[in-house]
Amino acid sequence: MMSNLFSTFDPATTINLSFNWTSTFLGFIIIPHLFWLIPSRYSSMIKMAYTKLHQEFKLLLGPNTMGFTILFISLFMFILMNNMMGLMPYVFTSSSHLVYTMTLALPLWMSLMIFGWINHTQHMFAHLIPEGSPPVLMPFMVCIETISNIIRPGSLAVRLTANMIAGHLLMCLLGKDMMNMNELVIPMIMSIQIMLMLFETAVSIIQAYVFSVLSTLYTSEVAYGST
Repeated sequence: MMSNLFSTFDPATTINLSFNWTSTFLGFIIIPHLFWLIPSRYSSMIKMAYTKLHQEFKLLLGPNTMGFTILFISLFMFILMNNMMGLMPYVFTSSSHLVYTMTLALPLWMSLMIFGWINHTQHMFAHLIPEGSPPVLMPFMVCIETISNIIRPGSLAVRLTANMIAGHLLMCLLGKDMMNMNELVIPMIMSIQIMLMLFETAVSIIQAYVFSVLSTLYTSEVAYGST
């Protein structure tokens, strides 16, 4: 039962050569490109979203944005497209795998740490001890801040993966049970599935936003070291 349930997240369930990961790049097909598309309401909506995200990320990053807003807007749209693709039938949900999420979180965190410790070493050491900490607790605060800094990429990756898996598993369980249900219960199960679909759509947007915002906050800690 469990193997059949979790087989929906198996990237190699159909053929020996797994092409399921190609769903990760299906979002590029529907991204509006003004070079070959006539401006429409869809492209205007995407442009408004870009502008809003740019303003918010710029506010979080402070005066030294250094072009990071473009990076995090692209990261947000990339994760959002893959989360939305996973809601479609027979499309592999790449964002439900730690391989995908760690590939996004670990290089970003590692590059920020290398940049910060090489260029702003004093600021990075000062960040290990929060302002106003008693001298007695300083060694413990250094240990706690170091551990919390190390687990950041893992928390980013697991948060996105767990949220994408949870809703998909619940929808899969209800879909399997619906085949053996009474005819009177099926409409209720269908209405629950529709609500879950709307809920998963909101989760897909929120998790992409949370991932990009937390990455922006981690970057701001390093960017403020150059002020």
